[in-house]
Amino acid sequence: MNLSRTSKFDGNSIKLVQLTDTHLFAPSNGSLLSINTQDSFHAVVSAILEQSFDFEAILATGDISQDHSEESYQKFESGIKPLSKPCYWLPGNHDFKPNMSSVLPSPQIQCVDHVLLGEHWQMVMLDSQVVGVPHGRLSDQQLELLDTKLSEHSARHTLVLLHHHPLLVGSAWLDQHSLKDSEQFWDVVNKHSNVRAILCGHVHQDMNREHFGVQVMATPSTCVQFKPNSDDFALDTLTPGWRELTLKEDGDVETQVKRLPNGSFSPDFNAEGY
Repeated sequence: MNLSRTSKFDGNSIKLVQLTDTHLFAPSNGSLLSINTQDSFHAVVSAILEQSFDFEAILATGDISQDHSEESYQKFESGIKPLSKPCYWLPGNHDFKPNMSSVLPSPQIQCVDHVLLGEHWQMVMLDSQVVGVPHGRLSDQQLELLDTKLSEHSARHTLVLLHHHPLLVGSAWLDQHSLKDSEQFWDVVNKHSNVRAILCGHVHQDMNREHFGVQVMATPSTCVQFKPNSDDFALDTLTPGWRELTLKEDGDVETQVKRLPNGSFSPDFNAEGY
């Protein structure tokens, strides 16, 4: 990702929907821990369409594919078409960037690292993938990108996106796969005064905390949910979900997590990993 984009968003508030960790497969029966990820993804998209939340863009924060296949990314592209809004995506640890590129150029999916959102906000998309391992790390180039955009647009409120969680969530098995060298990331954030919120995926659960005055959020997966505060691998009984965000003119962020109805898409609770 090495492009910037200016997007025309109407109104003083920017409304966004985050989808994350879809873990799609090429086969239509592809399942992760007994959840058919294609079916759960489509169910989430259908549920979003039924909401009255009039969002302007989709944010996809990685682990779009589980099997690295071109077909899995094509399924994501076709799956979000009913939402009829631009989608900004970035890679997770399970993604294969050459095959992500196989659906580009796309009329809907945007693979960029910087977006101007209306008159008051900007979005910086960071690539935290370290090929072949589950943990994340930001390269010097990614840290420089963040620093540069925060300086260039110092009057804009900023939403930062990446796949890996830059704060520990309190589950030992997940936190060993967090953003490594995260203090370097926070050094850049704290050097500036315009980062309002950070949004990630990876942990398959809801997190919304303040850190150094910045709102840090992680979001449920559209498939399997991980049980919070569990040192060992454990699955949650909560259902697949997504996040809605409203970026306000004054820099505040209003957000809520939505989920499919209780009992939807139960995983194999006897699983010991994936």
